[in-house]
Amino acid sequence: MFIIKKICLLSGSMALIFLLAGCLAPKTENIRADNIIAPPAAKPEPAAGSIWSGESTHNLICSDKKARYVNDIVTIIISETAVGGNTASTNTSRDTNTSAAITALLGIDNSILASNPNMGGEISIGGTSSNSLKGAGDTTRSSKLSASISARVLKVLDNGNLLIEGRRQLTVNAEDQYLVITGIVRPEDITAINTVASQYIADARILYTGDGVINDKMRPGWLTRVVDWVWPF
Repeated sequence: MFIIKKICLLSGSMALIFLLAGCLAPKTENIRADNIIAPPAAKPEPAAGSIWSGESTHNLICSDKKARYVNDIVTIIISETAVGGNTASTNTSRDTNTSAAITALLGIDNSILASNPNMGGEISIGGTSSNSLKGAGDTTRSSKLSASISARVLKVLDNGNLLIEGRRQLTVNAEDQYLVITGIVRPEDITAINTVASQYIADARILYTGDGVINDKMRPGWLTRVVDWVWPF
């Protein structure tokens, strides 16, 4: 009976550990699916018998080849560099010294001195205090990402701005790398060679991540994460 109770207790402990491990597992985004921006609606077909297919980048004689319509392609030059730092220092101190002597107190001092002959004939009160505080802190963070990716125009907004999205997947030795960028650009910021810098993308969202053996080895094991989460010290 005792052995059965021990087995039940061990099973319950293991179940709790697996439950905590599941809660601590990082939430990875499934970027293979179209879960960032919905794909654009299909372009309506021209009327029967019409030879004009509608405006596009390819049939405008007096304009350049810059992206301006749905499903046009624009090349994004990603060059993101961010550096942040913060330094703080605090240094305070206080010293206090107080002293007082009583020479007369309605005759009460005489009875006190008579009861305490070692006081030297004078009642003295004094006190000192001292405190100090010194603190310092320093934090820095930097990141850099450089890449080029072609994006597709998903929607032309009412004011003429373009909603774009670009995706790229690279697989080497069963290690997947994903680069996804979305945002809104102005047609005026697109150069004559149909490129736009990432700094000119509004509401930009750049996702650069990986999935595979290397990514798994970079993270601590589930039991280590559980111990770090429940360890109180």
